[in-house]
Amino acid sequence: MRNFFHRKSSCEVAKDRLKILLISDRVSCSPEVMELIKADIIKVISKYMKIDTKNMDIQIQAKGSKSSGRNKTPVLYANIPILDLHSK
Repeated sequence: MRNFFHRKSSCEVAKDRLKILLISDRVSCSPEVMELIKADIIKVISKYMKIDTKNMDIQIQAKGSKSSGRNKTPVLYANIPILDLHSK
């Protein structure tokens, strides 16, 4: 059984913060907003299934379409490992 109360090392926390900062820079989204989005996603998905929050990866990237020229649209990507498909 995984220990979900395991505290992340300072290295892991720093790495996560750097990822969030880099992503937020690309799409003009503050790190605080990124953390709120991540927390909301965890809250909603956790209602329906058990997820591995330690190994999940949520990113917002700017993607442009061929028809839009230089305009870039933010796109949300989420890789969330599912531990159990049954609801809690």
